[in-house]
Amino acid sequence: MALTLYYHPLSSFCHKVLIALYEHEVEFEKRLIDLSSPADRAELEALWPLIKFPVIRDHDRQRVVPESSVIIEYLDRFYVGRHPLIPEDFDTALQVRLWDRFFDQYIQGPLQQIVADRLYATHGDLTKQRATLRTAYGMLERQLSQNTWVASPDFSLADCSAAPALFYASTLVPLPDDCPHLNAYFERLIQRPSFQRVIDEARPWFSFYPFAEALPERFR
Repeated sequence: MALTLYYHPLSSFCHKVLIALYEHEVEFEKRLIDLSSPADRAELEALWPLIKFPVIRDHDRQRVVPESSVIIEYLDRFYVGRHPLIPEDFDTALQVRLWDRFFDQYIQGPLQQIVADRLYATHGDLTKQRATLRTAYGMLERQLSQNTWVASPDFSLADCSAAPALFYASTLVPLPDDCPHLNAYFERLIQRPSFQRVIDEARPWFSFYPFAEALPERFR
């Protein structure tokens, strides 16, 4: 098999890449990395010394590709499916990349700080992180007021980013009732077959999520 994905089934950034792989209907091998295992850490470190997943190894092209957004760009170049996840039109592609960064920086970033605080029992002041999530929700509500997908007419890289980011963030700061467009968008993401598959595969692991009690019943 040409591709091996080094990942963990609870990782939101791994979910992002899995969605893209399933959208493109690419065959690949999964290599689950347990960071508590010295052997697994060493294996990942040999590929990407920062010891961060996801990482994809392309055996045919003898390349190692780290970082979720870069991996999806790579898949679009060499393993594209029914339609690219980054549009050819420059202006639309720019919007897709912008909103991809938005989800990674302003939703994934705060949520990971909140999760880490519980995981390591640091009991920090997370007011700023939760406020950032609320601000991001408001920005998304405006962006989605006239859009089916967040950055382009078709499902894109930005939506691959949005799905896991909103899935986990909504367990920390629920999506506001007064954001109907955002809530409808989240439901569209949940119903997307590629993301449904990711959720189904992650379900056995959700009990290890530090905020597992906040997961809606339909995801348990």
